[in-house]
Amino acid sequence: MTDDALLIPPVPDLTDTALAADLQHRIDNKTKPLGSLGRLEALGLRIGSILGSHAPVLEQPQMLVCAGDHGLAARGTSAFPSDVTWQMVENFLSGGAAVSVLARQHGIGLTVVDCGMRRELPARPGLVLARVGPGTRDALEGPAMNRTECAQAIAQGRAVVRGLPGNALLLGEMGIGNTSAASLLLARLAGLDVADVTGAGTGLDADGVQRKMGILRDVLARHAEAVLPLQALAAFGGFEIATLVGAVIEAALQRRVIVVDGFIASSAVMVAAALEPNVLQRCVFAHRSGERGHALMLTHLRAEPLLDLGLRLGEGSGAALAWPLLQSACAILREMASFESAGVSRGEVPEAARP
Repeated sequence: MTDDALLIPPVPDLTDTALAADLQHRIDNKTKPLGSLGRLEALGLRIGSILGSHAPVLEQPQMLVCAGDHGLAARGTSAFPSDVTWQMVENFLSGGAAVSVLARQHGIGLTVVDCGMRRELPARPGLVLARVGPGTRDALEGPAMNRTECAQAIAQGRAVVRGLPGNALLLGEMGIGNTSAASLLLARLAGLDVADVTGAGTGLDADGVQRKMGILRDVLARHAEAVLPLQALAAFGGFEIATLVGAVIEAALQRRVIVVDGFIASSAVMVAAALEPNVLQRCVFAHRSGERGHALMLTHLRAEPLLDLGLRLGEGSGAALAWPLLQSACAILREMASFESAGVSRGEVPEAARP
């Protein structure tokens, strides 16, 4: 499969030197020592640049949790059975999962998408049915999905985002076996060894991790020709990752702030960025996961996450936890007084420290 420009529209460059200079000037002239709010200042600058405003307001944030099953999971790459995927989706919808609690706490809209679970659930509020199939195929026997299925999942991800309000999209996922897919994508697209990118996932023991590594090495060898981003995505799956790729592309086109969760969500961003590098201008990486490989993925993407809490749950939980930092960065830009407006004298700034 070739990477088709008709499938992925071009994402424009957001670079606006005048806006960036204005934002930096406003930040530097708040009533504080220069740079004293640390990375919160850079976060405010990024959000202002994404939204094209020197006084950005985050409106109606949306958590998008994409769910799908993986054929490769039948080979024992996860400590949990595939049925846990649909069971957790039920938990999301009933409000009992971590991401449900955190989204409710922070006023974030929660939408769950069935991108292709083994069990089909009935339609209901909060659940979008965008099924490509009943899970991907076993990637050791052939491509996890074909070209048509991959394109369908990407298109459906774009369509789902078009139907969501707001200017901020938080990425979440659910799919037993999807750490394997993310590890495969990272190994292929970043040229890394399987041993460096494969972790315990849902909780494999040391022997289980070694077995998982062996399976992933065989899958990579089986698909040695899948070197382009969409080729790798189709070869390794899954439907939920491909749907998130489409969601990232569409959110980037709409200039939404994209809040990236952990290893799986980052793998979707990695594929999207390999296709359209400017999507990274719209991304805020919420945290560094405890899953082996995520730190390497963040390095590959030149991303600096906001949090490092040892999280490895997924679901979008890390994105929800980081959300208040984005709100604070915007509030500082909008509401914190300048030296002039507050009538506060500023100290003499050394020449070398001046912006």
